[in-house]
Amino acid sequence: MSERTAVFTPEAPAPAHVFSQGVRRGPFLQVSGQGPVDPVSNSYIHEGDVKAQTLRTLQNVEAILTAGGATFDDVMMLRVYLTARDDFAAMNEAYGEFLSSRVRSGVLPARTTVFTGLPRAEMLVEIDALAVLD
Repeated sequence: MSERTAVFTPEAPAPAHVFSQGVRRGPFLQVSGQGPVDPVSNSYIHEGDVKAQTLRTLQNVEAILTAGGATFDDVMMLRVYLTARDDFAAMNEAYGEFLSSRVRSGVLPARTTVFTGLPRAEMLVEIDALAVLD
């Protein structure tokens, strides 16, 4: 059985709690939930703007995918957590713009969207990803 390895990159925010940015085992790469945090300042950004927060969050997910040897073409599933149902359209617009320029195969990842509370009041969105590499 293959060994589990932690994936880390300074191109995404350092975990604020007790978890890895990502974990890879064999062909599987799980990216931990990311939020709208600037990796340089480690500050939450774009307060109140779910579209901008979605783009920053997806950039953080992408950085961890890259560090783990994956791209969005390897992503099987993305889970999106939103704090407000009213933010769905803006999130979905940003999500579509971002992924359409990165999924070369034309086969978009599966997705689940959940409306819930998030750990920080500034966070309007959090996204995690599961990738399978060849």
